[in-house]
Amino acid sequence: MSSTIQQRKIDHLELCATDRVAFRKSTTLIDNIRLVHQSLPDLKLDDIDTRITLFGKELRAPIFIAAMTGGTDTAAEINQHLAAIADRLGYGFGLGSQRAMQKEPVTAWTYRVREWAPNVLLLGNLGVVQAGHASPDAIQTLADEVGVDAMCIHMNPAMELIQQDGDRDFRGGTETFKRLVEALKVPVVAKETGNGISSQTAQKLRDAGVQHVDVSGAGGTSWVGVEALRAQGDAQKLGEILWDWGVPTAASVHWSAQAGLTPIATGGIRHGYDIARAIAMGASAGGIARHALKALKEEGPAGAEHFLRGVETQLRAVMLLCGAQNIEQLQKAPKIITGELRDWINS
Repeated sequence: MSSTIQQRKIDHLELCATDRVAFRKSTTLIDNIRLVHQSLPDLKLDDIDTRITLFGKELRAPIFIAAMTGGTDTAAEINQHLAAIADRLGYGFGLGSQRAMQKEPVTAWTYRVREWAPNVLLLGNLGVVQAGHASPDAIQTLADEVGVDAMCIHMNPAMELIQQDGDRDFRGGTETFKRLVEALKVPVVAKETGNGISSQTAQKLRDAGVQHVDVSGAGGTSWVGVEALRAQGDAQKLGEILWDWGVPTAASVHWSAQAGLTPIATGGIRHGYDIARAIAMGASAGGIARHALKALKEEGPAGAEHFLRGVETQLRAVMLLCGAQNIEQLQKAPKIITGELRDWINS
């Protein structure tokens, strides 16, 4: 693998384990979703059912450890630990971009987590620009070699514009999705990388045959900010200007669901209450990346597992207080939309 890609992966991990890469002013707007308290839930906490079925697999709770990394020794260790936790807890797990594996197949081992997580719902990951230059057979091979259950094709034009030697030609992306939906043997998930999904993009994806999206909305980790911290000169200045660019996570979930897609809510998800609110807006599940990575870095695998178990506990508590015995009922739970999110939805 080229030293440029390897160093970028190392930089990304070091930066994303800190709060330096958070959005500065923009938020997810998830706090603008108010779930209505039910004083008579007529439920027993132990009877709350958080199970969902996604991509043909049952999750014990609608929680993903969202896509982060791959391609280096450190990335392999992170993937192995977090995938094993996801497998043990019955959550989903997302791999980081497999571009390194595509360019240098020798790095494939850093993405292979099935030895540690044989049953986990596993999502692969490749950029839409790279996918556009590859044959469906080559992409299917990337999926098969690590045993994924679905393949995320990520969209990241804002990030690429800041990245040194990043992509500048984003033509043909919609056609790439259409081609892969028809050709791949696993479901295709359209994934953003921190800038969210607009109503127009959601409709384009739906028209291309995509059924699932990982919204990765604005308000969590700013990947524009990540690249700005790595950049110099004019690229760094552009990154500073666009640091808070994007569609907030809550609005992204709403617009994706309105377009008939099945959204996974990622981008600034902090705890189980956030996941509950995202599901009430139309998400099928919620994903956490940076906070899980920080827990792993600071407290090891046991600390990361403790953090994620806490997220599930929080989700179950909110479901009881909403009077929702299962996820289907949570999706229909009464809610009030306030503030800026209401403006985004009504604009």
